[in-house]
Amino acid sequence: MSETVPVVDGLPMIRGGCPFDPAPQLAELRRDHPVARMVFPDGHVGWLVTGYGEVRRLLADRGMSSRGDLLRTPIPLPMAGDRTEVAPGMFTAMDPPDHTRYRRQLTAWFSARRTRSLEPLLAASVERHLNAMIASGGPVDLVTAFAEPVAALAICELLGVPAAQREVFSRSISALFTVHSSAEEAIAGWQNIGGLLMGLIHAKRAEPTDDLLGTLAADDSLSDQELATIGSVLLVAGYDTSKNMVALGTFALLEHPEQYAALVADPALGEKAVEELLRYLTIVHAGSIRAVGADMEFEGHRFAAGDAVSLSLAAANRDPALCDEPDRLDITREPLPHLAFGHGIHQCVGQPLARLELRLVFEMLARRLPGLRLAVPAEQVPTTPEMIIYGVRKLLVTW
Repeated sequence: MSETVPVVDGLPMIRGGCPFDPAPQLAELRRDHPVARMVFPDGHVGWLVTGYGEVRRLLADRGMSSRGDLLRTPIPLPMAGDRTEVAPGMFTAMDPPDHTRYRRQLTAWFSARRTRSLEPLLAASVERHLNAMIASGGPVDLVTAFAEPVAALAICELLGVPAAQREVFSRSISALFTVHSSAEEAIAGWQNIGGLLMGLIHAKRAEPTDDLLGTLAADDSLSDQELATIGSVLLVAGYDTSKNMVALGTFALLEHPEQYAALVADPALGEKAVEELLRYLTIVHAGSIRAVGADMEFEGHRFAAGDAVSLSLAAANRDPALCDEPDRLDITREPLPHLAFGHGIHQCVGQPLARLELRLVFEMLARRLPGLRLAVPAEQVPTTPEMIIYGVRKLLVTW
């Protein structure tokens, strides 16, 4: 190992004074050592990559594996433990051709045409919850009153999850994504989600529905276990990311009042605002993980087969190589090729739905609540640095 390459003891996740900026150490590494060694929680010495160009190239490199039995988590999650065989249907932890086979069956469900068909339903949901907020007179917690129910409806409607079961899913997801959860709590959360979905699948096998799970259940090419796993992956990813983007994005806009004022003056900026908030916040602050498939040279470093690689999307999206003044939030910025949804064959399959949902949320917030503001000092807003998906626990607002 070259003496000029620093060895980082775990993924830096502790933020500095600004709740929207990644850990300061990431910026230092990106500037001086965009490819560094890192000690993973299990003691393995792998790699941490922070530069935009470097992260993007590795995400697109077919020589980098996403197989779950090869990966190591960069943070001490309760379910990390020993690596085991990947569950049937866990397409996010597979390489081609298995990954390709599963993903092909899902792509059409997240196409631009399909997601546009959900726009009236999503807009009505946003409007309904905004009406309830306004009727309450404020202050309200935007997380529980708005972000959570809007996010739940979007992904649950697509999958075909009944409204009565959505609160149970929410609690289970929280246990999965918190590093302070015990292994028992995390396992119970995953099993609750899988068990509920398995019951839905059995019902949809008997009486097909026109939602995603119902349509896939009508096709005998996938087993119940595969369907339950696919549903769990989509539900967990779609709900938690959307909820946190809505809440943290609103917090960021309110802490940059000139940006919220610009959106109020021209709600048509919604599309640009979404792309800039995705880049600026990059809520998947634990990043992406890969394993080196075969010995390779990368940026003057020797990556050995089996090496774990942690790719910091948050650091990459703040790289000056991507844009001028990357640490400044500017919703008038022309959309950039950010990495908030990843890149390559594993980029987020649900990104068209996420973009639609977020555009509706921020456009309608600006139209209905032009005077929206925090009801507490910003330093009293509790954030979630211990979660894989960064966000806020509670956001008290008024207008």
